[in-house]
Order: sequence, then structure tokens, then C-alpha cells
Amino acid sequence: MSDPTYGARHVAIIMDGNGRWAKRKHLPRALGHKKGVEAVRNIVRVAGKMGIEAMTLYAFSSENWNRPEEEISDLMGLLRQYIQSDIDEFVENGVRLTVIGNYKALDPDIVSMIDNAIEKTAGNDKMTLAVALNYGAQDEMLRAVQHIATNVKQGELKPEAISLDHISGALDTAGLPPLDLLIRTSGELRLSNFLLWQAAYSELYFTDTLWPDFDKAELEKALQSFGNRERRFGGR
Repeated sequence: MSDPTYGARHVAIIMDGNGRWAKRKHLPRALGHKKGVEAVRNIVRVAGKMGIEAMTLYAFSSENWNRPEEEISDLMGLLRQYIQSDIDEFVENGVRLTVIGNYKALDPDIVSMIDNAIEKTAGNDKMTLAVALNYGAQDEMLRAVQHIATNVKQGELKPEAISLDHISGALDTAGLPPLDLLIRTSGELRLSNFLLWQAAYSELYFTDTLWPDFDKAELEKALQSFGNRERRFGGR
């Protein structure tokens, strides 16, 4: 049987279109986000069964704080529900949860729930689910530079010795496989400050499908597209 992942070890998704999905169906925006959480649950299960090693999902950006307070409250409520309802399934299915971004700035009860989920799933090794919360790639790179600068200041590293590996190792995604495929739903054609360093040589896949409608068949299409490409990493 052929590899259903087409060799993609690490897949990231910008989950876009919850609001437009709700608007098209004349439903409250909150229901679009709820349907989006159901799509997350489904895709994580599918990815695990396919054998994808790591999946990174853009759940809440550092810029999302500019949204209406009511919408932010709805999103945080859904996050609480998702962690509570799915943690046992993560353990059962061997999914390790990690979080990228400054999630410590979220409400204390959410931080506690996330810390508990990370600890509870730390020994799982079938798939890693990295959730981007209060995340922005430029902020991530800034923090990485500050970390390296501190090492230099303390005499632990010489400036001329700084390598690409030092930078990669200081990013939130340190320890994850290199990013192979980055998917964005809803027809938007931009990265929106997501995994800018990691996406340097990843394959990009854009689809008009709104996130709540993104299912196994859509993921398979994205992976097949990935499999049909020749990755040269700057070579000929």
C-alpha cells in the first residue's frame, strides 16, 4: 500500500473561514467557530491514522486580540471545552500535545489546563499536535534572537558561531520535524505571520474550502498535491 502521507512528516494548517462558513449559512459566527473545532477534532484523528508525525494548527494569533471581545470570549470557551473533552482521546491515541506561542498570557485557568494536558501527553509518541495560541511568527523570531543574544552576552556563544541550527533550536517548534506542507483554507493567499522561518522550503497549498468543511478528502487532496511536487530546496 502506498504511503498516504506522500512522505510529509510535518503538516501545518492555517484554519481560516469559520466566520464566512457561518455567514453563508445565515448562522451566528460562534457556531462557525464551533463547527471549526469539530473539523479540528476530525482532522487530528485522520492525520494520526495516516501516520503524519506532526501537525501544527494556527488556532489563535497574537493579532486575534483585535477581534470583538464577545468573539474572543467564545473562542476561549471553545478552547476550554476542546482540551477538557479530548485530552483522554489524545492519551488513548498516542497524541502528544504541545503549544507554540505565548499561551502563558491567556486566562490562568486555560494556562493550567494546557499545562496539565502537555504533562499528561508528554510520553505519547504516535503523533505530535502543536497548537499555535497567541502566536505570531515575527514575535517567535524576536524571542529566538533575544535568547541567542543572551547566550552571547553571557559568553556561552560567539557571534560568529551562530548558525541556522541555533536559530531553529530557539524557535517554538524546536524538536518538531522540518515543515513539509503548509495548508491554508478559505481561498486567502497569504501566510498571516505563521511559521515564517519554518516555511522557507515547505510546500504551500491553498484551497477555497472553508475550514469547517475541510475533511479527510480535502487533506488527502493536499497531500497528493504535495506528493506530485519535486522538492529541490534551491537546487536544480
